Amino acid sequence: MHPFTAVFLVALALATSTRLWLSMRHVRYVTAHRNAVPAEFLGRISLEAHRKAADYTIAKTQVGALEALVSAAVLLGFTLGGGLQLLVELWARFFDIGGYAHGIALIATIVLISSLVELPFSLYRTFGIEARFGFNRMTLKLFMLDLAKAAAVGALLGLPFVFCILWLMEKMGQFWWLYVWLAWVTFNLVVLIVYPIFIAPFFNKFSPLEDGDLRSRIEALLAKCGFRSRGLFVMDNSKRSSHGNAYFTGLGAAKRIVLFDTLISRLAPPEVEAVLAHELGHFSKRHVWKRTMLLFGASLALLWILGKLLDQEWFYHALGARSPSTAVALVLFAMVVPLFTFFARPLASLYSRLHEYEADAYAVRHADGRCLAQALVKLYRDNASTLTPDPLHSVFYDSHPPAVLRIARLEAQRG
Repeated sequence: MHPFTAVFLVALALATSTRLWLSMRHVRYVTAHRNAVPAEFLGRISLEAHRKAADYTIAKTQVGALEALVSAAVLLGFTLGGGLQLLVELWARFFDIGGYAHGIALIATIVLISSLVELPFSLYRTFGIEARFGFNRMTLKLFMLDLAKAAAVGALLGLPFVFCILWLMEKMGQFWWLYVWLAWVTFNLVVLIVYPIFIAPFFNKFSPLEDGDLRSRIEALLAKCGFRSRGLFVMDNSKRSSHGNAYFTGLGAAKRIVLFDTLISRLAPPEVEAVLAHELGHFSKRHVWKRTMLLFGASLALLWILGKLLDQEWFYHALGARSPSTAVALVLFAMVVPLFTFFARPLASLYSRLHEYEADAYAVRHADGRCLAQALVKLYRDNASTLTPDPLHSVFYDSHPPAVLRIARLEAQRG
């Protein structure tokens, strides 16, 4: 056995076992606290709603654990099981190994297989878990239509981009990784600009927010915060789910504010205003740019590492591939990197939670902090978000602070 094969197997075992252990901890912790609403939420969240959130969380966590096992098995099948090499040889009947057509066909096939593996889980989440807990409003026809649209958009954007990446890897010499990184950054920025204008309307209907108290409040808030956008829009999320949310999208002149229709139907205008003030806090503190720059920096480091591995035969052979090529290297690297970055997740989650606290503080200064706390409690209740996550599971996975800590800090800031 090659030493890197052993390293790969150890990383796979550690990452998978840790995922399963965290899931079991989470299920046990949520179950243990299922029959008692935290003292901070007494009178605001009913025991029935608390139990529903616990059961919903447990169901999602159990499916996630099964998915982690399947993902590990699929990864082993692609690598040491010879699946990737089999696909290389299959497409070699039609295209030369190392050619652009062969590389694009190989990558597209792996994406397709991975999507098919994920499909049963997605179906069960939507028509099993979400339907059981009263959240799903999507029909099977709409689900399949969304799937077809996503595949079409993915192919339209992804296939030319894959060709671009493979061409740069072949033609740009030893510093190809820098050119690929520049292409990656450009691609992501372009998508951020075109997404709200051309891609999002392909899936949802966006209607201008009607005149009234809510619009007046939001426009006054935007003026106070110095935020300019291309408009306020309401998205018809209710045709798919009863979950509510709000978000900003786009860059520069393409920035838009989007409110889910389900959010507007549940919250009073002052509460929607407070939620939006939180989102404006992310904008004011440049959180999106900070996270984006961090992502771009990490991607540059990873591409540099791939540049060192590209011509190393042991890298391919240790992972079950006998036919080195730029496409094979790209696929193998994309498959194994998550195993080695998994244990950095707590740092990313911590960074995100700090941003959430900063955005909450901004909202308290520019809107009614009491209304933000009320809105969050309603969203926790209506979205069946558990109030009692396992602390260690939360450290790894939660991008937002636990409900008890977040509400307590909000009330202290406004008090």
